[in-house]
This record gives sequence, C-alpha cells and structure tokens, in this order.
Amino acid sequence: MSTTLAPPTAPAPEPESGTAEPSRVGRYFLIGLAALFSLAAVRVITGVHEVDSEGSLRAAIVATCPILLAALGGLWSERSGVVNIGLEGQMLLGTWGGAYFTYHFNPWIGLLGAIGFGVLGGLVHAIATVTFGVDHIVSGVALNLIAVGLTTFLAEAFFADLNSQYGHGGAQQLTGLAKPTVITIPGLSDGASNLADKHWFAISDVAALVAALTDRISLVTILVFVLVGVTGWALWRTRFGLRLRSCGENPVAAESLGVNVIRHKYAAVLISGGFAGLGGGYLALVSSPGFHTNQANGRGYIGLAAMIFGNWRPGGALLGSGVFGYTDSLRLRDESTIHAMLLLVGFWLVVYAVYRAWKGQRTSAVVIGVSGALFLLWYSLTDQVPRDFTSMTPYVTTLLVLAFFAQRLRMPKADGQVYRKGSAG
Repeated sequence: MSTTLAPPTAPAPEPESGTAEPSRVGRYFLIGLAALFSLAAVRVITGVHEVDSEGSLRAAIVATCPILLAALGGLWSERSGVVNIGLEGQMLLGTWGGAYFTYHFNPWIGLLGAIGFGVLGGLVHAIATVTFGVDHIVSGVALNLIAVGLTTFLAEAFFADLNSQYGHGGAQQLTGLAKPTVITIPGLSDGASNLADKHWFAISDVAALVAALTDRISLVTILVFVLVGVTGWALWRTRFGLRLRSCGENPVAAESLGVNVIRHKYAAVLISGGFAGLGGGYLALVSSPGFHTNQANGRGYIGLAAMIFGNWRPGGALLGSGVFGYTDSLRLRDESTIHAMLLLVGFWLVVYAVYRAWKGQRTSAVVIGVSGALFLLWYSLTDQVPRDFTSMTPYVTTLLVLAFFAQRLRMPKADGQVYRKGSAG
C-alpha cells in the first residue's frame, strides 16, 4: 500500500478575516484621535499654540511624506524576505533624478525620473542579494555609500554650469525648479483656518488639521497617502501579494507550490526602490526649494524604523511615519514647542507603563514608567529645550520608539535570509 504525501503548504502569512481589517482601521483611527486630543490638551495646558497650529500640521504632513514613502518601500521589500537598508541611497538617487528631469522637462516627468533612479538602486540591491546571495545589510550599506558619491559626482557633472543661472557657485544645489500642482479648497480652508484661530479645545485642533489638508496641498502629497491604501490592497487582497508575502515567510514551501520566488523578490525590491526614489523626488520638488547633495539626511533610515514600528503593515507604517514626521518638523518651530512636547511624551510613557504593568510585564513597565517620570520632571524644572537638542528630536524619537515597542513586533520569518533557487529539494 503506497502513501502519497501532500505537498507542503506555503503558509498564508497572517490570514485576514472579513472583520480583521475594519477592526485594525478602527484601532488606527482611535490612536489618531487620542493623539489629536493629547495635542489639544498640551496646547491648552502650556499655552503653546504652535504645537498643532495649521502651519505646524502642514509642515508635519510635508515632513511625513518622504519618510512614509521610504517606509512603504521597506515594507514591500521585507515582506518578500529582503532587508532593504539601501532605502537611504535609493532616496538620494531619487533626489538627483527628480531634479534633473524636472529641469529638462516638467515636475511630473521629474517624479517619474526619481522613481526610475530609485528602481535602478533597487535593481542593484536585488542583483546583489537575490542573485548573488550577498548579505542584505552589507549590500544596503554599500548602496548607500555608492549613492552619496554618485549623486555628488552627477551633480558636479550636470548641475555646475546650470547653477550660474541662479547665482550659485559649485554644484551642491539646484534651485528654481518647477513644482508639482497644489490645490486649495477656498471655502473649506478659509472656514477651518478661522475656526483654528479661536483656539477652542479639540474643535480648533481638528479645524487646524482640516485647514492644513485643504490649503495649498500638493497633489503629490495626496498621491502618497493613496499609495498607503494601494499597498495594503496589493499585498493583502491580491494573489500576487499573497505569493509575495509567502516568499517572506517560507520561500521553500512557496517554491514547492510553484511560486517563482526569485521573480517575486525581484519585483518587491524594484517596487521598494521606486517608492524610495519617489520619496527622494518629493524631497527635491515638494519639501524644499530644490535639489542639494545628501538631501535624504537619514530619512531612509527613519522610514525603515517607521516600518518596523508599524509592525510591517501599511497602517502602522503611516502611524510611525506620522510620529517621526511630526518630530522632524519640530526643527522649524521654536524651543517652547519642543519643551511642551516633553509633557506629552512623559504623559504617554506613564500611561503605557501602566498598561504594561496591567499586562504583567512589570520590568518593562518600571523602565518605561521611570522614563516617563524623567520627561515630566524635565518639563517641570526647565522653561525651554536647548536648540541643539531640537535638531536631534527625530533621531531621539526613533530610538525611544524602537526601544519601547520592540517586544510587540513580528517580522516576516524569512526576512533577511539568503535564498537559493531549488533549495526545496
């Protein structure tokens, strides 16, 4: 009597039920609502209205978008099992590509050029890691170093002569570039702005957010947030997404069921590079007056941290990018705004410590609680935060978030592992 063995089943990574996604969306909504009311409370207590004014929130949205694009790029790559530390380098390539094609054509062609250069960086990373089995971290770091030198060289080669038209010497920057279209909804933005100026609790804070989203907002910004939904749909609601995620969970089982693992990994890393390149284009064409060398300034790494904080999910990446984008935008505010944020951080750390204690995780609860108490003490004993610390805010926030939330995270099981075709036996 013979026995036929069933082929191994590729695990459906994190199966989704019909009600799972709405509950997750509701959870993100409640977190956002809690953050908004917390900012409102801090504004009222401290009297620092710049905490969530229309201008502050607009700057935070602009600062969030390139980080969010890097986070989405990292999500695509790591869901297929490839760690993409090279997001920073791909963003740098995108800044140069966006500037070059915008100068010679228009900003929309420039954004396509930024995506193309990011894809090129992704291709280099995919060849090294997927084809030749190079360690993912080593390949990513090498790509970042190459991108810094390459974009500097390309700027010297192509922008040095152009800068004379704008009164600049050298090729460290290229300004005067055309910008993508911005839109304003006059009635809604004006009404929301007037309501925000009344400084009512919660109502004015919501109005400030509405005003920031309806006054002089770039179409590219809207596209960035649309891409969050597109990523969630593509990875969790399509056959291609299921197969790609299976490659990141158990590539051997996926291959045994006929999934072309190599092809899916390549596709994921190229898409990842495209997202990062678009983030670089956003930096050159929307966030700032134009291109300058080393423009990413660590945002690729922060985007990777936002993706990890978001537990390798689009909604979580959006939440994490919003946190980092908001703290990044605080560099543009005065010291009193950063000082007011000490109260917010201290309060939520204490709340989180109570939650961890309730869950029975007493050691971490004590550490987090002490940290929260120190922030509250810092707020109570000082009147302002040194300017030097202000510039460090996004990086300090990155360290705090990853340190306090690391225990709840679950990365794809095969993330970072070298895969060889045919290893299924």
